[in-house]
Amino acid sequence: MRVLITAGPTREPIDDVRFISNRSSGQMGLALARAAAEAGHDVTLLLGPVLVPATLSDGDALRVERFTTTAGLRALLDEHFPACDVLVMAAAVADYRLAAPRAGKAPRSGGMRLELEPTPDLVAGVAATKRPDQRVIAFALEEAAVLEERAAEKMRRKGVDAIVANPLATMDSGRVAAVLLTPDGERHEPPATAGSGTDGPGQSKAAFARWLVAWIDRSPG
Repeated sequence: MRVLITAGPTREPIDDVRFISNRSSGQMGLALARAAAEAGHDVTLLLGPVLVPATLSDGDALRVERFTTTAGLRALLDEHFPACDVLVMAAAVADYRLAAPRAGKAPRSGGMRLELEPTPDLVAGVAATKRPDQRVIAFALEEAAVLEERAAEKMRRKGVDAIVANPLATMDSGRVAAVLLTPDGERHEPPATAGSGTDGPGQSKAAFARWLVAWIDRSPG
């Protein structure tokens, strides 16, 4: 199976030095790419501006292409999505970007007013073009109190085949306490959901990635 995975944040330039971004570490997407490669799949990882572990290039049977901005990720999706069987969209795409980034370095003065515009919805865009033999799995990062409600709404609005409801606590953590929702109303949860000691709730992102790849393998295409 040809699996396309996106990971990490985007950076939207303010000028040639500054940018708008978010706290995504890319850990979840990296773990998914490794798990898919270990399961024998043909994996392409589209990776944002995060540090790449040495083991990613030395020991993993997958291809890596880098992006920085939302526009850069969109171009890579346009290139690679038509050839994939499954897209797992774990990248944290910025919600806004500057309408007109400044050339050079803006001087530091009494203040700076930024005019922002929404970035395109990349997940909805690719989902609208997918063939019947393709699947798109998205991620929704939300507050715990409204996590599954908002994730389900995003799944319907974006037209994806499944969505991972991902709590905000997963940011900057090696663990995740997420569930997978599908349009038919099913709710799938990994068997191990309780943390121990100071590790926090859920399970390691590597364990969750293996579980999600196994679910993709056995679910109907």
